[in-house]
Parts: sequence; structure tokens; C-alpha cells
Amino acid sequence: MGGFKDRLIARIFTRLPFLVERAAEKSTAIKVEGVPWTPFTKGLGDATIALVTTAGVHLRDQPPFDMNDPDGDASFRVIPADAPREALTITHDYYDHRDADRDINIVFPIDRLFELKKEGLIGGVAKEHYGFMGHIDGPHIETLMKKTAPEAAERIREAGVDAVLLTPG
Repeated sequence: MGGFKDRLIARIFTRLPFLVERAAEKSTAIKVEGVPWTPFTKGLGDATIALVTTAGVHLRDQPPFDMNDPDGDASFRVIPADAPREALTITHDYYDHRDADRDINIVFPIDRLFELKKEGLIGGVAKEHYGFMGHIDGPHIETLMKKTAPEAAERIREAGVDAVLLTPG
């Protein structure tokens, strides 16, 4: 029942965005000191790009994100670049992803990256990409910030990726 309720609320929020703004006004922002910034010194034509999405994208044969925990799921899923598009799915009840279910590129633009590579506009497409669930709250925020996000970032760095395109859900 919770999944249906969450999906219904997501559809209402999609049609009435002022409700999202009111909900956001009541939330507390996390304060972070400094900006973890690395200057981009390579030309895009030589750069390898990875996708990181918070849209709940994962392979159908991977465990779905936990939709029963009201604080979300801070884990991530590794998505190979060569995964068949029909092998991808979305587990996320906190936004209306009906259009993305029809074309995953709306939230996970993997085919667009390959087109940019083919046109020579980027140097390469990373072999692995990362799917997270964007609804994270309570104690999972610390897990995300101190464990899972740094782990994914380190894996991306070790793979020689030059830049990441972050897509929301």
C-alpha cells in the first residue's frame, strides 16, 4: 500500500509543483563546509564520462531499492554501459517516472553519451555507471555522505573517468 500512496503523491506533486515548494520550505538543509571541487582541465573531446543518477535506475536482476524504508535507501547499483536497455528498470516511488519507464534516457541518458562519443564530442563513455535512489533522509544521509557516495566516487576515479553527469529523478 505504501508504494501506491507514494506514487500517487508523486503524481500530485508533478501536477501541482507549488506543493513541492511548500514541502521543501519545511525541510532542513544540510550544511557542508567548503566545496569538493576539482577543476576540469581536459577537453571534452578527450574526456571519459560516467553517469550517476538518483532516479532509482538499476538492472532488473539487481536488488531493487528499498521502498519500504521511509528514510530511503543509501546504497547504489553498478550499471554496465553495455547493459541492454530492456534490462534497466526504475525502483523509486517518490517521483512520476512513467515517461522514463518508456525511455530510460530521460533520467539515464546512456544512449546520448554514446552518440556524443560517436560524434567526437566526448572522448569516451565509462564502462560502469551508478544508480542511486534520490529520496534519502534521516540516518541514511550520513551513510550516503560518509560511505556509499565516497565508495562510488572512488570506483569512478579508479576507472579513469574524467567527468560525471549527474541526473536526478
